[in-house]
Amino acid sequence: MQLVIVAVGILALLILILRIKLPAFVALLIVSAGVGLALDMQPAAVLASIRDGMASTLGFIAVVVGLGAMFGALLEFAGGVQAIANPLLGSMGPARALWALGVAGLLVGIPVFFDVGFIILVPLLQQLSERSGRSPIYFATPLLAGLLVGHAFIPPTPGPLAVAELLHADLGWVIAMGLICGAPAMIVAGPLLARRFQHVTVRRATGLGDVALPQQSGATIGLGHALFTILMPLVLIVGNTAGQQLLPAGTVRTTLEFIGHPFVALLIALLYAYVAFGITRRVPGQRLQEIMTRSLEPAGLIVLVTGAGGVFKEILVDSGVGELMGTFFREQALPPMLLAYALAALVRIAQGSATVAMITSAGLTAPILQHLQLDEPHTALVVVAIAAGASIASHVNDSGFWLVSRCLNLTEAETLRTWTVLSTVASIVGFTAASLVAALI
Repeated sequence: MQLVIVAVGILALLILILRIKLPAFVALLIVSAGVGLALDMQPAAVLASIRDGMASTLGFIAVVVGLGAMFGALLEFAGGVQAIANPLLGSMGPARALWALGVAGLLVGIPVFFDVGFIILVPLLQQLSERSGRSPIYFATPLLAGLLVGHAFIPPTPGPLAVAELLHADLGWVIAMGLICGAPAMIVAGPLLARRFQHVTVRRATGLGDVALPQQSGATIGLGHALFTILMPLVLIVGNTAGQQLLPAGTVRTTLEFIGHPFVALLIALLYAYVAFGITRRVPGQRLQEIMTRSLEPAGLIVLVTGAGGVFKEILVDSGVGELMGTFFREQALPPMLLAYALAALVRIAQGSATVAMITSAGLTAPILQHLQLDEPHTALVVVAIAAGASIASHVNDSGFWLVSRCLNLTEAETLRTWTVLSTVASIVGFTAASLVAALI
């Protein structure tokens, strides 16, 4: 009955948003409260879950989205995005740009949070769209596929790293299998799937850095300066990841950990852009303030909707639905990889967070693997299966769904037909690749 209640809740959520056209923020709060009460949670517990879910989600999203919005606005104002888009299209053309974006997304997604990487790179998609006359989703597809696979399949991102530790899998094998199985997932869900969206109606993407202001008069920044600025926060975050893996505890590692946190890395990049693109070019302070302030208008909607998605997730976690699903499927006679994939997929669809789905599935799968005595390669493939399951069917209870929807100026229905399809294709291809590799070794 609890599983039925969750299914009805998700259906009601889709109806409220897609049919009744209720704002997603309000619909998510209504369904979250209704599902919590239907699952026999006390009213006080429901209210506590709403508070905790909103707070825990916004603790990261609000800061990253806010800083990313202002950083992107300053970069676009200085002509940095155009400086990158022009040579990319000029030397490659739209078809080759798809492959370049896919590889870039895959590499960026390994050390960087999905949200951070997309926020930093999303202005580039609009420039490519305007230059080629194609829809932004056409170019966003390979970038999103690369970011999704890099973030979910390959350590040291938090999800696969936590799963590897819970399953006692060797990280070397996990990285190898993640690359082997993730590469075809990125290709099929990225450059190949993008062809399906090449005739989608062109609509200007909102973009976190899109402030609808005329560009500064005079010469814009060059390609090298633009790349340096965009890569600055990425390099800082990668430095933190490398430091945690390679350096002993000490001052250097602590420093890298601090400046490489997404909060600090984006703040440093923002301050650099403020000085390099504003102060040194003698742009009036009021003008810079206007650019940065107006960039927060679309960001505010993303923050609210994302927080409401966190509320729905918290209700489902606190009600024990995830544990119930794990107990049910653990009792079924299923192969370990299929069981792990199914558990992660169900938790992902029910509560939205890929990382939570991965950790939940790993915690329920670990006791089963202890009795099977799998070797290191096959254990690593179970980690990949969990990553694939946790990537499936991103929809209205996932913060990534709303980030993609708002940044690319897509309706909820359009996001379901594009981003949700993309994540599902990547999930299925990744699991199929893992199953084939498991059968061959």
